[in-house]
Parts: sequence; structure tokens; C-alpha cells
Amino acid sequence: MTNASFVKADTIRSDFSAAMSAMYRKEVPAYGTLMSLVARVNDEALAADPLLKTRLEATDSLGRISEERHGAIRLGTAHELAMMRRVFAVMGMHPVGYYDLSTAGVPVHSTAFRPVGDESLRRNPFRVFTSLLRLDLIADEVLRKEAAEVLSAREIFTDEAVRLVEKAERDGGLDVSDATRFVQEVLETFRWHDRAIVSAGMYKRLHDAHRLIADVVSFRGPHINHLTPRTLDIDKVQALMPEEGIAPKAIVEGPPTRKCPILLRQTSFKALEEAVSFAGEHGTWQAGSHTARFGEIEQRGVALTPKGRALYDKLLNDTRARVRPAADGSNAGEYEAALTDVFQAFPDDWNGIRKAGLGYFSYSLTEKGKAAASHRNADLETAIEDGLVQFDPIVYEDFLPVSAAGIFQSNLGDDAAQEFVASPNQVMFERDLGASVLDEFAHYAAIERASLTMCMTVVNMAAAAE
Repeated sequence: MTNASFVKADTIRSDFSAAMSAMYRKEVPAYGTLMSLVARVNDEALAADPLLKTRLEATDSLGRISEERHGAIRLGTAHELAMMRRVFAVMGMHPVGYYDLSTAGVPVHSTAFRPVGDESLRRNPFRVFTSLLRLDLIADEVLRKEAAEVLSAREIFTDEAVRLVEKAERDGGLDVSDATRFVQEVLETFRWHDRAIVSAGMYKRLHDAHRLIADVVSFRGPHINHLTPRTLDIDKVQALMPEEGIAPKAIVEGPPTRKCPILLRQTSFKALEEAVSFAGEHGTWQAGSHTARFGEIEQRGVALTPKGRALYDKLLNDTRARVRPAADGSNAGEYEAALTDVFQAFPDDWNGIRKAGLGYFSYSLTEKGKAAASHRNADLETAIEDGLVQFDPIVYEDFLPVSAAGIFQSNLGDDAAQEFVASPNQVMFERDLGASVLDEFAHYAAIERASLTMCMTVVNMAAAAE
């Protein structure tokens, strides 16, 4: 039973997202430059397309665009993952989806913590793509054991953060004072630390095994490695980044430019090389550097059904069979041309996507539908043709493993891509998480089904009454 004086989870999440953004802007000034650029491009996109602005306003999603962020962290142990789940639960964020990135040369598997309800998403759709290091994929048995020992000795959450999580779980929420303190304490987990907890020699060995392994194991906590704003025109942002002194990665990850965006497109700027100190003998420190944190931008499109996702995956694989994007960007133009050509097989109009069963849509009554203008029981297509029901694409709120791996690799260095045996293990991940992840396909389908049921119930009830 929740107390009326408790702060809503949506409010805690919004406060935490704002605090995280302010901290990251201070730590990585280029993030502030990126935010300003995205805001300008979004304003221009809305001014150029009044219909887009109208539909975003009608679906209550315009207000969330400027607030929208996703972050990414990389954890080292099952204990850290399970505790992170409990922390995010206080913010109304749930684990959605399972992602195996070992198939793309990155030794982690992941989920995305995010809100799932319509009202919560409108309030603040903050997401954190959360990866767990797969120590079992490290071939060097000695290094694997040493890394496990380092990780087992660290505690990434403050004692006060743990106490407040336990209090929220016990009491059913946090009051204003505790919620404020909770945000401050949890922020410490995501803060950058420029002193490593390993020696320079061990860092090199971890780095040689995989740069991401070094990033996860070598520091006191899982520093936030990027925060991502949402843009309405990622190609324009990509083109303008150099004018702001920001060098973008060679290609935009995901599907090609389309009139009707699908899934998720992402780009980023190269990770920063930052000064760090490594633990030496007798309390001394050795100067060095580490590369991990970067800036990213995303453009979101419609969520795809299993049929649509299968087609997307096939077309992406067909493209990469024709042209494999080079790490140095030398064949970026060739790859993008092939991507555009291959994806002509995917319909590029909303009604075509909907009728083919490739995407999820939310249905709503038009003004005519609300006025019960129907004179007969109508099926869905008739109701749409008669102007009683309209549909809007359901925004894809989740992630793409190949795209995520592409972003990781391009920002860990051009030589970071390595071969790992594909080994998805959702059972192991959920065991470590301490909970099951939500199936995103089932979730989107339920949203679509509920909107459709509401519309057709009203239309057919009105018709039956006439």
C-alpha cells in the first residue's frame, strides 16, 4: 500500500535523468554542444513539417522529445546487475528485452531498463541500456580469474543508496527528502573516476583481451559512458556535427534514411581519450589514459512486429553480405548506397507497413468516429476508409544489438572488434538479474490490441444503437 506523501516513481526518474544530464554535461562538455545542435535541428524539422508536429501533439509525444535521453552502463557482476534492477525499480524502470552482443564481437549481454506505461513514457522515457560483462568469454583463464577477483572486491553503490532502496521496497516508496537523497546517492554510481583500481600492467592485459573488458574491470564504478538525445532528423545532425567541431562516426547505424522511419538509427562522436592514474606500488600512482566516454544521437521510428523485424534483419544481413562497413569509414558511401538499395524491399508508407503486418500502430477515433457517424457494424479497414478510425506508429522504445555493437566498437577504437563464439544465454542473464525481462514484442502487441479494441468497441456500439 503506497502512501500519498510518497514521491511518484515517474518524478524520481525525471529528477534523476535531469541530474545525470547536468553531471554529464559538466564531465563531457561536447555533450552540451550536441544537445544544442539536436535542439536546433528538431526545431527546424518541426517547422518544416507542420503535419509531423500536429500528429506528435495529438499523440502526446511532442513534449517528451526534448526531455528524451538514453544512457548506457556496463556492469561486472551478477550482484551489481541485481542491485541495479532494484535501483531502477524505484524509478519505475523495468528490464525490457534481452540482447546478446557476443554475436557482434562484444563480450556482454544486456537489457534495457525503461518505463513501460503510456503515462510514464510521456512523463519521461529515460532508458538505460545495461550490459553485463561475460567473463566466461575471456579465453585467458588466469586473466579471467584475476578480473573476477577485482570485480568481487568493489562496491559500486553507496551504503546510503542501498539503504534507501531497501526502505523504498519495505515501505512502498520514498518521501520528498528521501527521494532527493536517493537521486544524489545513486548519481555517485554513474560518476566518472579518474583513478583506476588496477595497475597499468593489468589494465594493458585487460585492454589486450578487449577494450570493453578494461573499461568494466578497471574502475570503481560503471561510469555513464554516453547520454543520448533524440532527434527528428539524424542525417542533418550527422552532417552538421563537423561544423560544431565534433567528428561523427563514419556511418549511421541501423536502417537507411526513409520517409517512414523504422526501429532505431544511431550515430555518435568518437570517444574521448581521458587522463587516468593507475595504481602503483606503495600507494603511488602512474599516469596513463583511457578511452570510453562518447556522445550519441538517436532517431526513433515505428516498432516492428516479429514479421517486420525478420525482414529488417534479413535486409541488413543482405546489405552487409554485399558491403561490410569498414571500421575506418573508407567505404561508408558504398555501404550507405547498398543499404538504401536493399531496403527498397521494405514498404515506406505507414499504411503499407500496417497492412503488411510489419509494424505496430496505435488506433484512435477521429472526430467523426467520436461523433458515432457509423451506420453499420464496421471492420477495421472499413472504419479507417470511412474516416472513423486513424492510426499512428507506436514508437520503438528499445534497442538493436548490431547497432549497439557498432557504436561500441567505433568508440572503443578501430581495432576493438574481435571474434567471440555467439553464445546467447538469456536464462543465465535472468538468473543474474533476479527477474525475467519483458518481451518487447508482446508488450507492443498489447498496446496495439488495447487501442484497437477501444476504437472498434465504440464504433460498433454506436452502430448497434442506431
